[in-house]
Amino acid sequence: MTLYIVGAGGFGRETYDAVLAARADGEPAEPVVFCDHARAGEKVRGLPVVHPDEADDDFVVAIADPGVRARLTAELEERGLTPRTVVHPRAVVGPETTVGAGSVILALAHVSSSCELGRHVQVNYNATVGHDAQLADFATVFPGANIAGAVHLGAGSTIGSNACVLQGLAVGERAFVGAGAVVTRDVAAATVVVGVPARPHRG
Repeated sequence: MTLYIVGAGGFGRETYDAVLAARADGEPAEPVVFCDHARAGEKVRGLPVVHPDEADDDFVVAIADPGVRARLTAELEERGLTPRTVVHPRAVVGPETTVGAGSVILALAHVSSSCELGRHVQVNYNATVGHDAQLADFATVFPGANIAGAVHLGAGSTIGSNACVLQGLAVGERAFVGAGAVVTRDVAAATVVVGVPARPHRG
């Protein structure tokens, strides 16, 4: 069985790091291939890069942009391919927490107990997700961000690096919380918020 990592950029390589780290000692090396429209025919980390149309087995979409991730996922699933979940062994996933298919959790991330992570969610390194949080499909948590307990992240939402979402709040679908922002009130769908406290960006 071959694992296709869709996206040969930085997050794709970090996802490959997690795949390597999760291999048990002595376990036969599973073939891994990168997929990337722009880099087909190249090699990345010594692995071949093919066009996504050539993928024919398990896949994980390792692209940060939730919209692009959703589009590529739909194309691959329509062809009958199976999404694979990748969790780095140095990540913590608490009891009674569920992680949806196609999700990626990188090293030193901490997802607490009784959380629900939807399909194709990304939790980057050093990010934390508090108890009872709900991350809908294609939600993205960038490095170092802190999602407090009982927070709800809408589908396709993004929490920027080192941002913080306070206890019990909701971030709407496709909303974007800028790096370092502190969210002290609910964020409406498709809104960009920045600053401390976070406010809608007017740029």
